[in-house]
Amino acid sequence: MSRHFGWIVTLIVLGILLLLVMVQIDRQWQRMASMQNTMTEQARDLRALRRSLQGLESDLASGRFAGMDGERAARADDVPSAFRRAARAAEQEDYAEGDWLVQAFGTGLATITPYVSSDAYASEVQNYVLESLVVRDPETLEWQGLLAESWEFDDTGTELTFRLRPGLQFSDGEPLTAEDIRFTFDFLMTDAIAVPRARAFLEKIEAVEAVDARTVRFVFEEPYFDAMRVAGGLDVLPEHFYGRYLEDPETFNESRGILLGSGPYRMEDPTGWTPDAGRIELERNPRYWGPVEPSLDRLVWRVIQNDSARLTTFRNRDIDVYGARPREYARLRDDEALRERADTHEYMSPTAGYSYIAWNQQRDGEPTRFADPRVRKAMSYLTDVDRLIEEVMLGYAERAISPFSPRSDQHNPDLDPIPYDVERALELLAEAGFRERNRDGVLVNEDGEPFSFELSYFQDNEDTRRIALFLRDLFARAGIEMRPSPTEWSVMLEQITRQDFDAITLGWTSGVEVDIYQMFHSSQVVSGGDNFIHYQNPELDAVIEAARGEVDEPARMELWREAERILHEDQPYTFLMRRQTLAFIDRRIQNLEQTALGLNLGAVPLEIYVPFESQRYGQ
Repeated sequence: MSRHFGWIVTLIVLGILLLLVMVQIDRQWQRMASMQNTMTEQARDLRALRRSLQGLESDLASGRFAGMDGERAARADDVPSAFRRAARAAEQEDYAEGDWLVQAFGTGLATITPYVSSDAYASEVQNYVLESLVVRDPETLEWQGLLAESWEFDDTGTELTFRLRPGLQFSDGEPLTAEDIRFTFDFLMTDAIAVPRARAFLEKIEAVEAVDARTVRFVFEEPYFDAMRVAGGLDVLPEHFYGRYLEDPETFNESRGILLGSGPYRMEDPTGWTPDAGRIELERNPRYWGPVEPSLDRLVWRVIQNDSARLTTFRNRDIDVYGARPREYARLRDDEALRERADTHEYMSPTAGYSYIAWNQQRDGEPTRFADPRVRKAMSYLTDVDRLIEEVMLGYAERAISPFSPRSDQHNPDLDPIPYDVERALELLAEAGFRERNRDGVLVNEDGEPFSFELSYFQDNEDTRRIALFLRDLFARAGIEMRPSPTEWSVMLEQITRQDFDAITLGWTSGVEVDIYQMFHSSQVVSGGDNFIHYQNPELDAVIEAARGEVDEPARMELWREAERILHEDQPYTFLMRRQTLAFIDRRIQNLEQTALGLNLGAVPLEIYVPFESQRYGQ
């Protein structure tokens, strides 16, 4: 009996000790949380003090000064124009800081290292971390200063000088100066740094000079129509962080997650992200220099490659945004459970990109059948885009004639979409040497080789799979064997880099005015370049070069229209469509609205927020 009593006492004592340990741990967590809150509050106080000092410096510089009577209280006019929309959001009655925005990528990312990455997904992440000198006003599309407070061209139009705002700093606390902008340009133009896309973008710049800590000058070879976008839109890299890779360029070129900037969000470990993480998380930058603090504590992207799994995750409220496929959109729109917690957003973005089929004209050093423009044009005649939009996209798309939006001044209104015309396609193919020779319905060349090729497409997109099967059947009716090749995203990117494919279907993002140099100029037929189909046309090269050097807008638009005519005739791509956005967004996300640049969900500076009573994370 005494033995059992001893065990009972021992268990009681252990229980008391365990309880005491749990209480102590709980107290430690409370202390840590209190310390975190204190540190956060101190960081905000320091930022407020810094902004006040910056404002005082600005007042003194401009000859203004207000005493202690509060006349210099915050006014809308005191907020730089790039931050005014965000400042207006912060004045809403239900505005609150906190919570997370959780989204999903439909594919894994190969890298988020700036300038090494080449896809829109990585750019979406980088948009919150890296900053440029200027950004476009989402309402007027005019340029606004972000890192820059002012700028001016010289009389020749070849020098563009920016004056930086005071107090800029990167997320690790190091100051951002003109030297970092000069370094960014020099770094990207270093041959050992494998960023051919960036070099193509910057090739009109002759030099970048740091005049002083807050003044940087871009010197162009000649007047350039897109100088503001090229210079002002350059994402600034910190020299103290990226400079080490000049001595070890391969580490940078092959990196997966080297990302540090001055933006409102940052990577917790700016060198530690890897693709196998399955998600990307950005935390609020406590050292952010901007006059308006970002509302959300954290931005998260989960990698969910299966469409059905993404929808299930959205239904479970584990992600906040779901981009619907056309076939499911009408059904989901009438789903009562979804209507209660999500708003629908159905629109054609003013800067919507386009999808296409790219025909590779050279493989393994030899020209392919697609090197013949008659073959490429025939493939476009065999592609019934109108039916594709109707049957696969259910009308939630519009035809793409070229890289230029039909609503853009770059578009040539005299051009009509290439119609579905099997007879004309077979005529062109016969001229190119492909005809039915054995009465079996199969097109072969003079050597008896059948017209057969592979079409690579992203395997986890259901709409793209339907399009590939649709095209396979269309081409088969004309005697052409197209073999759909579902491919992982990382493998597709590798195929593009090596230029090792027959044909591939992808999409390009778009903008206010599209410069097609990177995709279609002959000089960009380089490994890692964006002219990955070996397309070369000296006539088009000359028109592109003339357009890029023309600063008179009406004259430039005429040149772009001529470039569009050449592309329309040559068909290096079969241009497919521009898709509408069909999105469901959790209703707790507030201040969403359409702008001239599209929905402001991803606008930076951040314009969205979550009212306190609706917050789900971090409370």
